[in-house]
Amino acid sequence: MQKVIIFSAPSGSGKTTLVKHCLDHFPQLEFSISCTTRQARGEEKNGLDYHFITPEEFRQKIEEEAFVEFEEVYTDKYYGTLKAEVDRIWASGKVVIFDVDVQGGISLKNYFGDKALSIFIMPPSVAALELRLIARGTDDLETIHTRVAKATEEISFKNEFDQIVVNDILEQAKKEIDHLLNHFLEL
Repeated sequence: MQKVIIFSAPSGSGKTTLVKHCLDHFPQLEFSISCTTRQARGEEKNGLDYHFITPEEFRQKIEEEAFVEFEEVYTDKYYGTLKAEVDRIWASGKVVIFDVDVQGGISLKNYFGDKALSIFIMPPSVAALELRLIARGTDDLETIHTRVAKATEEISFKNEFDQIVVNDILEQAKKEIDHLLNHFLEL
């Protein structure tokens, strides 16, 4: 079953919380660890949350065509999905689950087509999103304002995804996602 599930959302929408929920409740899923050039946040660990590499190493992997998709989200802030990571998960008989930015999600859906279920996690509002980012306490105010501006743009792409889930009440969002995944994994 070579399938993939793609979660995308503006930063602070609760995407990572919902992906962790899926991993806890669907044993056939395995998380695809993305590469990034950004610094680790909080308790993130290299090789577990992301493969943290330098911009130079990332550009070398681009030249080697090692990525399924990649994006330069901000100047010298790259994110990408390694082909080897997807192959490794499929070889183990698992379904790949992605936690990626919006452009990455669109690229992955285009790449995998019908093998993919793409889900856009929608914040209840841009104002609520800003409050979540502030409460997270991992970014300075300038970074938060940049993320909020980017979120407004990212929300305009929501209809390019197979499903949109509004994450206002977390338990409701989890139930909706459980339903979507159960249906997709049965196909």
